[in-house]
Amino acid sequence: MREAWIIDAVRTPAGKNRGVLKNLRPDDTFGWLVSNLLEKNGVEPGLVEDVICGCVTQIGEQGMDIGRMSVLAGGLPISIPGTSVNRHCGSSQQAVAFASNTVIAGDMDVIVAGGSEFMSRVPMGSDGYGDHIAHLGVAVSPKIFERFGGIVPQGMSAELIAEKWGLKQGELDEFGKRSQDLAIQAIDEDRYAEIIPVEAPQDDGSTILVENDEGPRRGVTLEKMATLRHPFKEDGVVTAGNSSQISDGSSAALIMSSEKARELGVKPRARYVATALTGEDPVLMLTGPITATPRVLEKAGLEIKDIDVFEINEAFASVVLAWKAELGPPNWDRVNPWGGAIANGHPLGASGGKLLATLLSELDYYDGRYGLQTMCMGMGMGIASIYERIPG
Repeated sequence: MREAWIIDAVRTPAGKNRGVLKNLRPDDTFGWLVSNLLEKNGVEPGLVEDVICGCVTQIGEQGMDIGRMSVLAGGLPISIPGTSVNRHCGSSQQAVAFASNTVIAGDMDVIVAGGSEFMSRVPMGSDGYGDHIAHLGVAVSPKIFERFGGIVPQGMSAELIAEKWGLKQGELDEFGKRSQDLAIQAIDEDRYAEIIPVEAPQDDGSTILVENDEGPRRGVTLEKMATLRHPFKEDGVVTAGNSSQISDGSSAALIMSSEKARELGVKPRARYVATALTGEDPVLMLTGPITATPRVLEKAGLEIKDIDVFEINEAFASVVLAWKAELGPPNWDRVNPWGGAIANGHPLGASGGKLLATLLSELDYYDGRYGLQTMCMGMGMGIASIYERIPG
């Protein structure tokens, strides 16, 4: 059977909401990142047969098929087509899976897949709600409300998960602090080899080189975190300190058939093993990693003890801690070992590719073999993928 190899995966730093990356366009930035990825790996752009861009809010600068628009904006050959994928927060992880399976099927040999989401410029939900599109109808069908008794914001779903698994705010805050501390340590030790620095124009006309994620905070204390307000439930446990950050950023991975990589003399970093998807209660919404993880392990013929590094998206601390409670990973220190979205941000459609890029860096750092990434997704879905490192 043909194999899909991940030649490389890169990402921009993640910018905070209205932060250092806010003056960059999502399509321009993704096109620029794809070009840099190809140059970094010595691959002629004309060999690329498709570009797949994950993006959640596909409107405005992220509309009009951002995959194709990024190819054109990025100065890439017009012979490269492009498409876009929206599987909510798992969009770029799904883009990589689609690309990998296309390669395995033999339809293509060279694909770039990733994602771009600039939430400072294209607000979350603006493709479904707002005065600008009110005349087009309501985004969520009344039949969905009738069937499930109402759809709640994701933050409320995080509260429901905390309640179901008996998680207290102290536990969520401890995890939030862990994310910040580990991310700061990774930055200080220059571990994020997957980041390509970005020249970002600022409001005052200057341009600065952004080399690291903007979100991580130094000196976070549990005492300060305990004072943060509860935006979703008056007597709740979910706060900004134990939730992911609204962010800007792009990610991209170069996927090739093993035959093509050998022909070109290109060194791979990992082999794509498998992806699993699940559907969940859209009200509880964020429990997908709990069911997707064992499903992908079964598809890969592996057990949880075989996984050397886990990347589970920190949409909310309660999501990760409920996953831990159900699955009991034996090596907890290798779960998001360099922090996660609570610290360094969650640029929605780019996050899956962002996690993959970090996962590959972590596998290299720890000399691991198998890595598993998993994400919860809006409207009740889960996705999990496994990669096998190919040592250099």
